[in-house]
Amino acid sequence: MFGGHAGLALRRHGPSAKQAPRFEKDAYAMADAVPPLPDIMLEPMVRAALLEDLGRAGDLTTNAVVAADLRATTALVARQHGVVAGLQLARLAFRLIDPAIEMRANVADGGTVAPGDVIATLDGRARGMLTAERTALNFLCHLSGVATATASVVAAIRGYKAQVVCTRKTLPGLRAVQKHAVRAGGGSNHRFGLDDAVLIKDNHVALAGGVRAAVERARAAAGHLVKVELEVDTLEQLEEALGLGVDAVLLDNMGPDMLRRGVAMAAGRVVTEASGRVTPETAPDIAASGVDLISIGWLTHSAPVLDIGLDYRVA
Repeated sequence: MFGGHAGLALRRHGPSAKQAPRFEKDAYAMADAVPPLPDIMLEPMVRAALLEDLGRAGDLTTNAVVAADLRATTALVARQHGVVAGLQLARLAFRLIDPAIEMRANVADGGTVAPGDVIATLDGRARGMLTAERTALNFLCHLSGVATATASVVAAIRGYKAQVVCTRKTLPGLRAVQKHAVRAGGGSNHRFGLDDAVLIKDNHVALAGGVRAAVERARAAAGHLVKVELEVDTLEQLEEALGLGVDAVLLDNMGPDMLRRGVAMAAGRVVTEASGRVTPETAPDIAASGVDLISIGWLTHSAPVLDIGLDYRVA
């Protein structure tokens, strides 16, 4: 439920709707390698994205303008400082359109780039590159944005024990790859779905008739390998939860002072998770409370893209 991943240091910078968090590439170490996802998991979403773009008649513009036998060498080039994620999906987009296109990556997912850095080069027929370009970049820019945003928060809490974790607030159909991008940025994954752990939230408590009733019902229904986490809004709820044998507590929307009191009450008996209004600026005070996890929804549902382009040179 709470997997870890080593991060990399970045300059602190808040989330913005217009610009991804910035950092200087050369001042920091590269991230640890992120294990790739199997192509069999990724191909359906790439195929669906390509079909959405191709519509009923294919790429009318490229097929009319570009000669079928024209070959080109192209490069995926970073326009901003950031952390790369999504290279597998980009490679699949080109390969599904033209299996003869060869893509050679200069960095792996989790690697840092600066403006002008060549992330990967491609060789092959120009038509396929143009047709697959937007789908490849949609995946690569979005997921690199998720990784970069994650890295900005990871850097902000360096030196504290807390881990940055994502949530289920993912874009439909992209959960597996968005969570991969969070790992590429040095973060960790929370639940992947409703079926891998119990997380009792305020609505569950209200409908069950109270904290005790909700936890006891969950414990009775869950197997011995299933973790049970409870969301609490007050220290009184936390005190009750600690007596019920939950595995983790989600300290929701608590300020730093209340978080410190909550962590002290927990005294290491349960995993403590903080959430609510987390940015690279607020994260250090949250981490200083001693919580184990800091969960952030915007990393996956609204992180700004990383600007990456495809540059062409006729072979």
